[in-house]
Amino acid sequence: MTIGERVPLNAQITLVAPDPQWPVMFAQEHARISAVLGDRALALEHVGSTSVPGLLAKPILDILLVVPDSSDEPAYVPDLEAAGYILRIREPDWHQHRLLKGPDTPINLHVFSPGSAEAPRMLGFRDHLRANPAARDRYAQAKRELAARTWTHVQHYADAKTEVIEAILTEARATDPARQDRPGHESK
Repeated sequence: MTIGERVPLNAQITLVAPDPQWPVMFAQEHARISAVLGDRALALEHVGSTSVPGLLAKPILDILLVVPDSSDEPAYVPDLEAAGYILRIREPDWHQHRLLKGPDTPINLHVFSPGSAEAPRMLGFRDHLRANPAARDRYAQAKRELAARTWTHVQHYADAKTEVIEAILTEARATDPARQDRPGHESK
């Protein structure tokens, strides 16, 4: 469920070359979120394309936040909102996912609970792309092709990447059975 007005894109997706400021921007967000939530932030990781050196991306940082119970919004959302974050998506049927936008940095703050399969999946995908240039390049090519299309909503573009993401994750699991994209692997 989108909170607030859902504005259609009706355009192509803008992808940009890797920016050396992305890790710096993440470090600033990490510090701010950590200061706001303290030990309620069980994991706080830079994920998504901006976290992979050499990978083109939409100029929006994806950040993974694991809290004790993402469905318990009163336990963390008001504090984040007081710091300027805005709750934009509530998905109780999909891993109790919440998404907040940043106060002054273009981010998607993805919030999950411990035990959600999605958090380690995001970390595993990031780590595999960081360690495997061929997988990173294949993903970049798929992103370029998809970004050239006109999309009603950015989520439609994200959904269209599912097939290549799943193929890369399947390869990663086949080549490294000790993969980190297993439930329970989360770090701060």
